[in-house]
Amino acid sequence: MTTRIMIVYDSENEHTERLARSIAEGARLEHTEVLLKHVNEADVNELVNVDAIIWGCPGHFGTISSGLKSWIDKLGYLWAQGKLVDKIGAVFCTTATVHGGLESTLLNLITPMLHQGMIVVGLPANITENALYGSYYGVGITCPVETDPNGPPNLPTGDDLALGRSLGKRVAEIARRYRSAERE
Repeated sequence: MTTRIMIVYDSENEHTERLARSIAEGARLEHTEVLLKHVNEADVNELVNVDAIIWGCPGHFGTISSGLKSWIDKLGYLWAQGKLVDKIGAVFCTTATVHGGLESTLLNLITPMLHQGMIVVGLPANITENALYGSYYGVGITCPVETDPNGPPNLPTGDDLALGRSLGKRVAEIARRYRSAERE
C-alpha cells in the first residue's frame, strides 16, 4: 500500500502556499500519495485515511492563523474517537518579520497534534539547511513585508523551499517506516 500524506495549509498572499507545495514535492520524492489542500477545501474526515498529516499557516502575532485554527477546531469528533492517535504529524509556518513569532507559531501548531495523540516529527540538525537557519519544531520561514505594494512579493527563497522539501521527505520516510513496522 502507498503511504498517504495530507498537507493542509492556510495562505493569504501565496507565501505559505508555496512552502506547502515544496513540502508536497519532498514527500513525493518518497513515492508518497500527497493530498495538498487549502483549509477552505479540506475535510477533517479525510484525515482518518492518511498515514501522516502536515499542517501550516502564516503566523499571526506568534500564533496560528484564524483560518487554520477554525479548521483544527473541527477535530473534536476525531479526538473523541481516537482516530488520529499514532498518525505522524509535522508543522510549518511563515512570518513577515524576523523574530515575528516563528517558533511560538510552530509550537502552537504542534499542540493540537499532541492532544490528538499524534507522533510529531521535526527537522534534525543533520539537514544542512536546517542547521544553518531552520527550526527543530518544523519549517518556519520569514518572507519580509513588501515595501512596495506594486512590486513583486517577497516569496520564499530557494533555501526556504529546500527546507520544505526536507520536511516533506522526512515525514514520508518516517510514515512509511512506521507503517511497515505496524504490519510486522
